Amino acid sequence: MTRINWFPGHMHKARKEIAELMDEVDVVIEVLDARLPRSSENPLVDKLRRGKPVIKLLNKQDLADPGRTRQWLDYLNSQEGVTAIAMDTAQKKLVQKIPTLCKETVPARVRAGRPVRAMIMGIPNVGKSTLINALLGRRIAKVGNEPAVTRGQKRYSVYNGMALSDTPGILWPKIEDEDSAYRLAASGAIKDTAIEYESVATYAAGFLLAEYPGLLMERYRLKALPEGAEALLNEVGRKRGCLKPGGVVDLYKAADILLTELRAGKLGPVTFETVAEWEQKRIEAEQAAAEAAAEEKTESES
Repeated sequence: MTRINWFPGHMHKARKEIAELMDEVDVVIEVLDARLPRSSENPLVDKLRRGKPVIKLLNKQDLADPGRTRQWLDYLNSQEGVTAIAMDTAQKKLVQKIPTLCKETVPARVRAGRPVRAMIMGIPNVGKSTLINALLGRRIAKVGNEPAVTRGQKRYSVYNGMALSDTPGILWPKIEDEDSAYRLAASGAIKDTAIEYESVATYAAGFLLAEYPGLLMERYRLKALPEGAEALLNEVGRKRGCLKPGGVVDLYKAADILLTELRAGKLGPVTFETVAEWEQKRIEAEQAAAEAAAEEKTESES
């Protein structure tokens, strides 16, 4: 698959604005998608926050596999300077804990009687604006179910000792990992025009067949699992009446049904990735980098 370059102009501008404002921030709140905690974690955030404490919110936990969410929370909370919790913005009690968590990360500022300045960051469509509205208790930030709704830097006040800044959802210039690109597209973080729609659905179908076959069987009332992703799309199309003249399945319509229902959680709780998988990816990347460095050294010496 071709690597994705999806970095619209407003995202480049947002990156510069965030870097300039970071000196005025005490704590970063990074909103992640609980269904893909690593793929929705923007590497630019760690660079831009420059060691400032971060609270990682695994949002949309109601759509995610609970067992895998617990594993991700354990992993993230083991990292220095990181506090991680899982939530969804409908859970008012969890939302109300966020100001307290922020204050706990910078106690000196609280003792001085000064408001804690928090910046909310994250990739598109992870729920930043919905979170801000929940924290403020009123609808201020524009909410949408597609990427790139928030377009500019905004500042809000929270009356219980916090000041919030919102940022546009920013992706990074190149999404190098092929699995991440497809997962971001399948979740709706990347616009459907960034990768061929049917390719995204085929990837999602293959993943579901391998990891969550029981959910497929139940949702689409399958008597047996299809052999392969395209066969699954054909079966979904037949079950839902997506037929062209001659009884041929309209694969685009079948793809739309699968992705729409996956994104809405109608198949059941699904998490696209595991801690163990990403640890393996890290090990392989380090080995590849070491081999490349050794090869470069050999060439320079010869």
